[in-house]
Amino acid sequence: MATPTQIGLAVLPLATIAFLMIGRYWSATRAMPVAWVVAAAVGYLGWGMSPTWIVAASINGAITASNILYIVFGAILVLYTLKQTGAFDVINAGFTSISDDRRVQVVLLVFLMGSFIEAAAGFGTPAAVVGPLLVGLGFPPLAAVVVALTGNLMSITFGAVGTPLIIGLQDIFSSSESISSAVAQQGMTIPEWVAQIGVWAATYHVIVGMLLPFIGVAMMTRFFGEERSIKPALEVLPLTLFAWASFAVPYYLTATFLGPTFPGLFGALGGMVMTVGALKAGYFHPDEEWDFGPESEWPEHWVGDIAPGESTSGGNATVAADGGHVTGHGHSMSLVRAWIPYAVLAGLLVVTRVVGPVKDFVTSHLVLEWTNILGTSMGNSFAFLYLPGAVFLAVHLLTIPLHDMGSREIKAAWSETIEKLLPAVMALLFAVATVQIMIQSGQTQGIDSMLVVLSEATADTAGGIYPFFAAFVGAFGAFLAGSNTVSDILFGTFQYNVATDLDVSRTVLVGAQAVGGAIGNLIAVHNVVAALAVVGLVGEEGRVIRLELIPLAYYGVMTGLLALLFAYVIAPGTF
Repeated sequence: MATPTQIGLAVLPLATIAFLMIGRYWSATRAMPVAWVVAAAVGYLGWGMSPTWIVAASINGAITASNILYIVFGAILVLYTLKQTGAFDVINAGFTSISDDRRVQVVLLVFLMGSFIEAAAGFGTPAAVVGPLLVGLGFPPLAAVVVALTGNLMSITFGAVGTPLIIGLQDIFSSSESISSAVAQQGMTIPEWVAQIGVWAATYHVIVGMLLPFIGVAMMTRFFGEERSIKPALEVLPLTLFAWASFAVPYYLTATFLGPTFPGLFGALGGMVMTVGALKAGYFHPDEEWDFGPESEWPEHWVGDIAPGESTSGGNATVAADGGHVTGHGHSMSLVRAWIPYAVLAGLLVVTRVVGPVKDFVTSHLVLEWTNILGTSMGNSFAFLYLPGAVFLAVHLLTIPLHDMGSREIKAAWSETIEKLLPAVMALLFAVATVQIMIQSGQTQGIDSMLVVLSEATADTAGGIYPFFAAFVGAFGAFLAGSNTVSDILFGTFQYNVATDLDVSRTVLVGAQAVGGAIGNLIAVHNVVAALAVVGLVGEEGRVIRLELIPLAYYGVMTGLLALLFAYVIAPGTF
């Protein structure tokens, strides 16, 4: 058991981040290098990490950060490519043809489209795609980031076609002899048991997520509306509930009968078809249209380098005589043609992750791998073709002939992309390096890492009410690593062991872990940095995290209460 001194030391890097970013409004670019120094000092003095291990852990983090930067670069490149061709103007006009109401646009783009992208790609891709779309529609960039991060929680647990459960739990549990034996004694295989965990995770999400679309809208109207009230959000409550139900039914049925791979995909597709169909049929439209106040009255920190509705094409799209749209270049572009890059993007993301031969090819070619970094047991890789960044680049190349881009437009798209990405590099490198030091601490001494020390202290303090905190432990892991998958890897076995010690359902508790890993993505530092980078607003990480603590608290508390109910009342006999 960890000593109070160890617990106090372990919390120092996190306390540093919280104090500087949330308390002092420091940007991640300033705060994360300080946190890295603190983590390195704690690792060296408190955990006996050698300088070699600290440097190796930092290199490991830098490789992970490069994976993220590759994705963000591709997302920004596609954004500026479409801006240069005028396609963004056409897309804006298409959405306003369904509804000019910002509340409706949040439901369609953030909850439904964002959930689809998360289910297909993961890696924090939704905010990188949806955030710029919202800005293009005229949202304040800060508001776009806040709602884009909030809306796809239900899909994160099953993101990247089930990666968090399959890689984060199934593969880890399969490598544990004791867990495999216990599961076999129940007459199950590890994949069958993980599928059951997925059903319980979906159960949490379906119940707690009932208010998720509403919360996204309410965050926007309360913090970015002229009236600073949730009353406008209540006016679209019927729409948010319909969108949730349209998503939740296929989502839950898929988790129950098809396993953890496709719940998010099928839920989002079903939700989009039903919700768009209902809106086009005239249902659920609010009586009065809601919009943000005059841009001249917005606080300066709402807007960064990319102005809302900004179009590098030179003007908004207008309707052409043939029913298409005329871009700022004077070219006629249909709505279908404007959307083709994003349609191809979604299709390629699914194909590269679902179609076996294609997935095998992209995961085995152009993979840069570094094993035994600096002689340690750490290793990492950069899968050039498999990461979503490759799909973004492919879509950029396809768009060049599709939208008749000239060399000047191509050059402008690349230069603007690099300009917007550079501020995020430092923050991401140090954020992930800090996390890796905390994860790897104790390896050379054969003792628990900083993360395990903090989690065990939580479990020891909580005792029998620990199920309430299970999701928060999962959120803690994702907050640090920015990944539901990594959180499951870090704490899935820990949750299993705590459930065994407490004699409560392992399935219920690990299901809460899987949900918690999704919740933590709301405030994961490098997710927030990446989301801000694509809307030109790097430096406002502290503000975003403070706002995201609201949906995090709701989702975590409600999941915790359900975990107590499931563990002790509804399913006490479940394995």
